[in-house]
Amino acid sequence: MSDVASPTFLVDASCDPVIIRIEGRASFQNSATLRDFMGEMRRQGRLRFVMDFQNCTSMDSTFLGVLAGSALELRKAGSDGSLVLCRVGERNLELIKNLGLHRLLVVDCPDASTQLRSGGTALAPQAKMNELENARLVLAAHENLVAADEANRTKFQDVLAFLKGRVDQG
Repeated sequence: MSDVASPTFLVDASCDPVIIRIEGRASFQNSATLRDFMGEMRRQGRLRFVMDFQNCTSMDSTFLGVLAGSALELRKAGSDGSLVLCRVGERNLELIKNLGLHRLLVVDCPDASTQLRSGGTALAPQAKMNELENARLVLAAHENLVAADEANRTKFQDVLAFLKGRVDQG
C-alpha cells in the first residue's frame, strides 16, 4: 500500500513510452521533481509518456498544472509527443475533466502498458525550494491550466494575482 506521507514517482525511462507511476499524493510539494524529470526526458528526445494513477491518492491544482505544461510542451514537439494517463480513478478523472485537461491529454487509455521493469526507479526528491522558487512553480503551473483551458482563468484568478504579486516582489 502507498505511504501517503512519502509520495513517490516510480519511473522506467528505459522503455518507450517512458512509464511514470504515482505512489501517494501528487502535489505542489513534489511537482517540481516530476517537471524536471519530464523536461530532462524531452531534452533527450523522449516524447512519449504513460502515467499510471492507480496508487495516486490525490492531486492538487499545481500538480495538474505541471501535467498541463508537460502536455503543452509535448504538443509543440508535434505528432511524436504524447502523454497518456491510465488507471486514473473516478475522483482524479473528475478533477482532470473539471480543468479541461481531458482535451489536452489521452486519459484512461485501457491498452496502455504500465509494467515497470524491476519495480521502477524512484525519482529523488528535489531539494527544498525557497518561498520565491515555490511561488514561481505554482504560478507557472496555474498559468499552464489557463493555457490549457481559458475557463480556468476565473477559477484561479485570485491565486494568479497573489502569486504574480509575490513573484514580482522578488
